[in-house]
Amino acid sequence: MRGTKTIILGCAGLICLLGILSIYSSTALKEGAFWEIVYRRQILWVCIGILLFFIFAQLNYRRLWDWTYFLYALGVALLLLVYALGVARLGAQRWLRFAWFNFQPSEFAKIIIVIFLSRYFSKKSTSDISLLSGKFGICKGLVVPFIFVAIPVFLIIEQPDLGSGLMLFSLFLAILYLTEVKFRYIFLFLMVIILPAPFFWHVLRDYQKERLMVFLNPNIDPLGAGYTVIQSKIAIGSGGFFGKGWLSGTQSQLHFLPESHTDFIFATFTEEWGLLGSGVLLCLYYFLIRRGFAIAQRTGDYFGRLLAFGITLMLAIQVFINIAMNLGLAPVVGLPLPLMSYGGSSIVVTFIALGILVSIDRRRAVF
Repeated sequence: MRGTKTIILGCAGLICLLGILSIYSSTALKEGAFWEIVYRRQILWVCIGILLFFIFAQLNYRRLWDWTYFLYALGVALLLLVYALGVARLGAQRWLRFAWFNFQPSEFAKIIIVIFLSRYFSKKSTSDISLLSGKFGICKGLVVPFIFVAIPVFLIIEQPDLGSGLMLFSLFLAILYLTEVKFRYIFLFLMVIILPAPFFWHVLRDYQKERLMVFLNPNIDPLGAGYTVIQSKIAIGSGGFFGKGWLSGTQSQLHFLPESHTDFIFATFTEEWGLLGSGVLLCLYYFLIRRGFAIAQRTGDYFGRLLAFGITLMLAIQVFINIAMNLGLAPVVGLPLPLMSYGGSSIVVTFIALGILVSIDRRRAVF
């Protein structure tokens, strides 16, 4: 267990360090009081995240079973509260302000959905670790959990935050597959979703339509919706093998690359550290994700196993989508790069999730 804890915390800490260096580099030449302290805020959030990591690593993860419905209700309440008291930025109302801290409930909702689905598909008794899904028909095995997932997904998409909403939906499908819900049910469900998908085009907001069109052809609007993707690919390509060096990235330093400290921090990092540096970063994520899957595979308690798989998939999906988005291989959806991107909510929730992973590994032998 101690080795697992050290590896997880070590990989996460190194990723955070690289993120802080990139945030400082991309904001150092920007004018204004906010940009002077942005990297200090990130350091503070990392420290808070590490503290929560140790707290949740010591906590018995089985307590989350009893807290599941309370956490779900709290998550939905916070998402509803965003509509009444939320802070709007860049055309989206996604944050709740607590003193100086802007909290993003959609980040909280990710871990809540993982906990909820893990409980729903497993039994309470630690002596009976079999799945419930084998006894479920299409209603209990698919429709009911989908309704519970669809409520926060709908609230998140309406903020609007299409990226986080679709990420939760992808996570739901992945957990369905892991719980061995009959494949014909999953296939039927996908057909119901996919076949009418073209008609959803008319309910998308204008900026969402632009992002999808730019994904197909970034040059369709090079100075508008396609600008960020083009600049991101220029930054990544110009880094070469060894990179331009810390504080020497032209795209981020000269402010050609928008959101260089948040959604597009991978492009900022790769421009300065090159292919070699990005390879090191991907290896750190690989070790973290591999360790999470290893914990899941050797855990006897099915609630703990699903929880470990869900947390690891949550991390893996976000890493994949964000990096693909930076490379122009996926639409721009506004998902942060875990542990790297600027933002307290994402940092805190990710460290909590990693702490739960360690807790599962500590207690797996008990069951």
